[in-house]
Amino acid sequence: MLSGKINAVVFDLGGVLIDWNPRHLYSRLFADPREMEDFLAGVCTEDWHREHDLGADVRQSCERLAGQHARYRDMIMAWADRGEEMAAGQFDETVDVLRTLKAAGLRCYVLSNMEPEAFAIRSARFPFMKWFDGQVISGFEGLAKPDSRIFELLLARYDLDPKATVFVDDSKRNVEAARDLGFNVVHYASAQQLSAEFRALGMHSR
Repeated sequence: MLSGKINAVVFDLGGVLIDWNPRHLYSRLFADPREMEDFLAGVCTEDWHREHDLGADVRQSCERLAGQHARYRDMIMAWADRGEEMAAGQFDETVDVLRTLKAAGLRCYVLSNMEPEAFAIRSARFPFMKWFDGQVISGFEGLAKPDSRIFELLLARYDLDPKATVFVDDSKRNVEAARDLGFNVVHYASAQQLSAEFRALGMHSR
């Protein structure tokens, strides 16, 4: 049974439904965990990767960065050559929540910061990606969370009322941006916590 108030749920992918983390790849490439963390903090940084989410060509981006950090050239190019190893798999329990919501007739959407190439690969890799009623992917739009414009694009494209929509993301900044636009929000930590917060909203997801 679902609340009459809520008629749609919008999911982030990485960190919510897909176990994405650069450390899944780089822990295999670095013998020293501290060096790996320094590399991710100072070379292949979040700000650098954000350009990929906005649609920048990943290989060209890696080539430019490798030209600035010759010592780490092979490590940097691994981001382009072995990027799918950063996605270790799906979070089965969260996928189960999604399955139950869909079976109950709720509309479900994706709003994700992701490169177009990665989205294409993961759409084929994970069967649950076919369950969604629509998606907005940053790399295709040239906009990325937490920019309010990508949320507004989602609302307009699928005629969603934020007050009747739940947005689920593991990023506090993204959750706050959605809340500012009137969404019901869940700052994701686990499938169990997600189900509990859905129940608090008057929904029964499991």
